[in-house]
Amino acid sequence: MGNRKPLILVTNDDGYQAKGINSLMEAMKGLGEIIVFAPDTHQSGMSSAISTSLPLRARVYHREEGLTAYMCNGTPVDCVKLALNEFVPRKPDLLVSGINHGSNAGISVIYSGTMGAAIEGCIFEVPSIGFSLCDFSADADFSATASLARRLAARVIGTGLPRGVCLNVNVPAGEIKGVRMTTQTEGKWVNEYQPSQDGLGRDVFWMTGNFENWEADNVDSDEWALANGYAAVVPVKINMTAYDFLPELKKWEI
Repeated sequence: MGNRKPLILVTNDDGYQAKGINSLMEAMKGLGEIIVFAPDTHQSGMSSAISTSLPLRARVYHREEGLTAYMCNGTPVDCVKLALNEFVPRKPDLLVSGINHGSNAGISVIYSGTMGAAIEGCIFEVPSIGFSLCDFSADADFSATASLARRLAARVIGTGLPRGVCLNVNVPAGEIKGVRMTTQTEGKWVNEYQPSQDGLGRDVFWMTGNFENWEADNVDSDEWALANGYAAVVPVKINMTAYDFLPELKKWEI
């Protein structure tokens, strides 16, 4: 890069006003030129959703030396796509997404808008990291997560990431004992809806649920790390091919 400052793209799924993204913006200051491109409203759980029939709009909502921040009416992935196609002056050296309000460990990586944005950056071959704090409260303390984000960002800017790999980083609430490099916990969400009724007596269903951990004793998993006070870093691949099953699949006669 020579004397050129690194270019950092910042996004999230909780919206541009969320405390988490503002903490992440502050954490990135001094590491390079910063462009923020965030949804104009809450977009949690959007995974890799894109807008196919909605025209996208974006406008600057904040500008200071070394930082330009846009809000966009699309999903997190819309934000990344639009930024990389139309707004950033060159390919970023890093994309950071978050800091999410709530965990994106285990199978939640599939549903997460935070990680959807990081995965999209990875598709564009931009080294990408998603950050989440296991605390849903509006006044959550993001300081420890922001500190970790800055250290990881500096490392990734310096060394990069393998092609097709991004990082899913989850941080427990409270004191952090350390950082563990882990696997994604195997499991799924169960009891996902709470039946209720609206004012007219019609059935409605509210999303809720509990995570069913299939490997609670796996000390190398992200859920174990979080339950024991450690931040968890999982390398996530965008190539979802099941290579171990492919030889057997080729034997099928169809």
